Amino acid sequence: MVFSSITFLYYFMPVVTGIYFLSPKGFKNSVLLFASLVFYGWGEPKYIIFMGVSILVNYILGLLIEKNSNNPWSRRWLVVSVVFSLGMLGYFKYADFLIENINYATGSSIPLLKVVLPIGISFYTFQILSYTIDVYRGEARAQRNLISLATYVAFFPQLIAGPIVRYVDIARALESRQHSMENARIGLRRFLFGISKKVLIANTLGELCTIFAAAQEKTVLFYWIYAIAFTLQIYFDFSGYSDMAIGLGRIFGFEFLENFNYPFISKSITEFWRRWHMSLGTWFRDYLYIPLGGNRTGKSRWLFNIFTVWFLTGLWHGAAWNFVVWGIMFALLLMSEKLWLGDYLRKIPGIISNIYVMLIVVISFVIFDAPDLGAAAERIFSMFGMNHMPFSDVQSVYYLRSYAVVFVIAMIASTDLPKRIAERIRKTRHGEIAMTVAEPMVCVILLLLTTAYLVDASFNPFLYFRF
Repeated sequence: MVFSSITFLYYFMPVVTGIYFLSPKGFKNSVLLFASLVFYGWGEPKYIIFMGVSILVNYILGLLIEKNSNNPWSRRWLVVSVVFSLGMLGYFKYADFLIENINYATGSSIPLLKVVLPIGISFYTFQILSYTIDVYRGEARAQRNLISLATYVAFFPQLIAGPIVRYVDIARALESRQHSMENARIGLRRFLFGISKKVLIANTLGELCTIFAAAQEKTVLFYWIYAIAFTLQIYFDFSGYSDMAIGLGRIFGFEFLENFNYPFISKSITEFWRRWHMSLGTWFRDYLYIPLGGNRTGKSRWLFNIFTVWFLTGLWHGAAWNFVVWGIMFALLLMSEKLWLGDYLRKIPGIISNIYVMLIVVISFVIFDAPDLGAAAERIFSMFGMNHMPFSDVQSVYYLRSYAVVFVIAMIASTDLPKRIAERIRKTRHGEIAMTVAEPMVCVILLLLTTAYLVDASFNPFLYFRF
């Protein structure tokens, strides 16, 4: 099941919310857990088994880690947790990738396992690891209530595509949390803004990317239209999902940390990655980069730590070499900024440094979206006119004009300009009253437009589901 569906909007969510708020306090986690299992198993119920096994095994390991906190067995049980969790992720996500590369390197013909990747396993695996690692570090108590731990791992708002929620951040809320009409209002507003970003902007840009992929004749202009469209699509797709998850969490009394902070206004790649998919960045920082030594080591080891983190970040996104190259590309850029380029970027006009960032980001997402490295290279060469094709034609201009309004809306909405305008309006004499009146009207209009789109359209993918 997906958030951006009539089934979720008008059946699942109203029923779950009604039952949740009518249930006694002691049963609220049980309601959320049952709803989450229904949500997750809607398309492929068998994958509930793998998630359930992972939860049960790490529930037991968490208790063993805490029980042996004063002896070496605590570390050994943590190693078992890490090996088990990463082993499951590795089997489902990377087994066939490994076999393919062994076959290519050795000329052998080992048959592929054709393993199907369970939805959301990359996200819930990292959440489980944050739990057992935090228990080992003494930053959190082991959870005695299996239902509470399972609710944390399987909670449907952020189960499929994040944000990655650390156990220590919501451990208290799992036991006791506050509900209010104000929280419900804020959560619902955030959800509606998120689903509108996903359905009205990301899906529309995704249709353009699909048209590009199917086109027989392409031009330099069409390649750039596609590259920019996909960059905006993946931002609104993923940030929209994060908004929906944060909003739904707020309705049920949980306050998740932000996952995006207007990354396209960044003046450096370093800043970009502090603003994009922040929950993943902080996870790798806290559980890999800092344990490796971070920047508290010699320069060569420091650079090695950066390279390792970004190699694995790329690999986490997908079992393909273009994802690895994507991660290494950002590792090299971040190294260069930390060594010398960062000082230069701080001295030049902000508009120039922002153009540098956006050029890199657009090219990087062309690599990210490509089916393989060969296709990525072909697309990038074509963007810069290296494949002997015309700069433009009637078809390219037609699609540019047809989607111009969506492009303009998406570009403005991806910055903090709307937020700054709203804040300025609120500070005027009658601004607070005007915003209070306008907010529910805007929410209703967005809901109606989104519903109309979902009823009429068949194109409704979530890009991050495949990771």
